[in-house]
Amino acid sequence: MKGRRQVSYQWRLREAMAARSLFTASDLTPLLAERGIVLSSVQVWRLITQTPERLSLPVLAALCDILEVTPAELVITRAENLAPARTAVGGAAVSGLGELRPRRARLGPDT
Repeated sequence: MKGRRQVSYQWRLREAMAARSLFTASDLTPLLAERGIVLSSVQVWRLITQTPERLSLPVLAALCDILEVTPAELVITRAENLAPARTAVGGAAVSGLGELRPRRARLGPDT
């Protein structure tokens, strides 16, 4: 079985906007509308200030066109290997139990 990987991403819209001297949602809203993307000021503000979990491709394409960047410059991705989970005999996951297990008693001949 292959090891598990954890993926994450970083949303860089605010930085890309600043590089083009765009600093507010009201700067971006009309530029999106010129490209057929009609969003409310609150939706644009959330797009700028929060990391979206979902994003339509037309919105991404419009942002790339406005800011003259590629999708890879707006969304920085990372993937890293996770340490494999150790399993007990029964197949249940065991992690970090070494310090919780008691030490085996040693009985000498005089006890």
